Amino acid sequence: MAGGTTGYLVIRRDDGFGDVFPLVSGQSYTLGRSAQNNVVLKDDRCSRDHAEVTDPGNRWRVRDLGSLNGTRINDVPIEGEHVFEPGDILHLGRTHLVFVEHMDQLPDLPPLPIALPESGMSIKQRLGQTRFLTPRPPPDNGDTSAVPAKGSLHAISRDLSLLYRLALDMGAASDHEELCRIVLDCLLEATPAEVGAVLSVVSRPATGQGRGRASAAEQTGQVRTGRGAEMEVTVHRHRDPSVQKYQPVSEYVSNEVLAGKEAILAEDVARDRYLRNRESLSGLGATSLICAPILFADRVLGLIHLYCTGPLKSLDGEDLEFTVAVAKQLGGVIHNLQKQQTLSAGNQSLRDQLKVESQLIGESPPMREIERQIGMVANTNATCLIRGESGSGKELVASAIHYNSPRREGPFVCLNCAALTETLLESELFGHEKGSFTGATEKKIGKFEAANHGTIFLDEIGEMSVGTQAKLLRVLEGHPYERVGGSVPIRVDVRVVSATNKPLEEGVRDGSFRRDLFYRLQVVEIRVPPLRERLGDVRMLVGHFLQRFIRETGRKIRGFTEAAYRKMETYAWPGNVRELRNVVERAVALGVGPMLDEKDVWLSSLELTPGGERVGEVVYQAVSLEEVEKRHILQTLEHTEWNKSRAAEILGIERSTLDRKIKAYGLRRE
Repeated sequence: MAGGTTGYLVIRRDDGFGDVFPLVSGQSYTLGRSAQNNVVLKDDRCSRDHAEVTDPGNRWRVRDLGSLNGTRINDVPIEGEHVFEPGDILHLGRTHLVFVEHMDQLPDLPPLPIALPESGMSIKQRLGQTRFLTPRPPPDNGDTSAVPAKGSLHAISRDLSLLYRLALDMGAASDHEELCRIVLDCLLEATPAEVGAVLSVVSRPATGQGRGRASAAEQTGQVRTGRGAEMEVTVHRHRDPSVQKYQPVSEYVSNEVLAGKEAILAEDVARDRYLRNRESLSGLGATSLICAPILFADRVLGLIHLYCTGPLKSLDGEDLEFTVAVAKQLGGVIHNLQKQQTLSAGNQSLRDQLKVESQLIGESPPMREIERQIGMVANTNATCLIRGESGSGKELVASAIHYNSPRREGPFVCLNCAALTETLLESELFGHEKGSFTGATEKKIGKFEAANHGTIFLDEIGEMSVGTQAKLLRVLEGHPYERVGGSVPIRVDVRVVSATNKPLEEGVRDGSFRRDLFYRLQVVEIRVPPLRERLGDVRMLVGHFLQRFIRETGRKIRGFTEAAYRKMETYAWPGNVRELRNVVERAVALGVGPMLDEKDVWLSSLELTPGGERVGEVVYQAVSLEEVEKRHILQTLEHTEWNKSRAAEILGIERSTLDRKIKAYGLRRE
């Protein structure tokens, strides 16, 4: 041959032949994905250096270079070297090359498709994209028959109409199964397929091999693909309602689609024989089938299977185009549905956490009475006024009212009225328009709008100015309001729960709190007792906070000693539950050892007067200076765990002086 060419490798495609690679005698050629090869194959199933073709001087031959998927000749794996014969088909991944010595040895017609193992089916066409995503109407062929010809403008319009209607129906689907059922109904309407199914990727590794395990999976609605995942049949349909069983498409077809992420149209290789003898078909009993991947962002979410079983029906390229368009639509909708379900689950988890945090801890009679009152008032829309000292848990009571009410699915919005000035408080409550005051650079939604169909909790309601009280009263009476600087009336459906730690009656008498608002807020009143009135709940509260902070810090702490519990159960707790929480948090953070002892419980020197009001200094006790010094030295030694050098430094005396005082006062370490 001219130029020393003694052979050719010709790319074989589904619809004919592609690139031609001349083989010059005496040279060797490497084939693979790497750009360093003589024949570069753009095939992700090929290895970088897949195979080598050589001619030592007599005949062309091929050998595998240790590729991952192996090299085949005429669909038979090779070992060692194989000597080419004209017409041999070289299989590298999904790439097929025909070897010929003369170009005229190529057949005049496109070669027949290669039969898939065990299936009796052959791949007729692969498709990764579809014209329906960027529709271009073909030239009008003048067909005006009642049944539009495939490929005609009328047929394209009908299919686009079906896709539009499908998009609307898919958007209304409430769950994955309903969505797949809608898709199958559309596909069976648009194609001649008699059987259809949507399979979802289960995504768990296969635990065994063999047909026995695959058959067991099929009986439970799962089809093993052999690629480290299982396909679960979500929905299947048959045009004959009496047929309930679904026969899965062969494992080979599913693997081809999963690997290439392209849809496949396949036909029965014995279709002519089928017309004469139905028994010649494989167990699937299909004359033609479509298997299309359901993709989102290059991730396979599932497969669509369609096939015909009748001798006079078959699927074609137009049906493949339509199925690919539907599969791409379905992939996006499934992804959004999964995302929505994930967000809903996360939202519910957060709500559950809030409910846990909102539970009132304690079994004392005062706590049981509060729980009884919450149970009675929660199912109503009555406004509630919660009274109690600071830190006693008023917000927890308000939260419990919300999460036990019919408004539990709505928002629970909190606002401390004492933390803001009059102007800022009104803006926070009712919102403001852009430019309504200095610093209002954009429109702001108020707390009432944010709490629509839910509950708003107004803490320290007694600190609200009279002007803001008037606007709040109108909202409570059902009137609309306007944002600060706005004129558009806004009406909301919000339940108001307020709290105060000071007597509002005094504010009514001195004119700092509106009488009509007081009566409107005090429809139901709940009093939260201070912790000193329910010391029996201290141990339970300590256990609750201890477990919480152990989880947060990861400390290996088993609990408090009895001495530590006695110290906490005999303390007046002027800061109430908030102070107890801080004491436990400090003990967990600074405590040493698996058990927290009395010395780890640091209590405030803040005391209460007989009337229950806090003062900023220790209550006077009639004791001598000597006794005061003795107590102070002992407390300092206990604080430093009897580190005398550190104690002397804190006391501002010499170490020797401290030793003399310890001996004089008879102080001993317990």
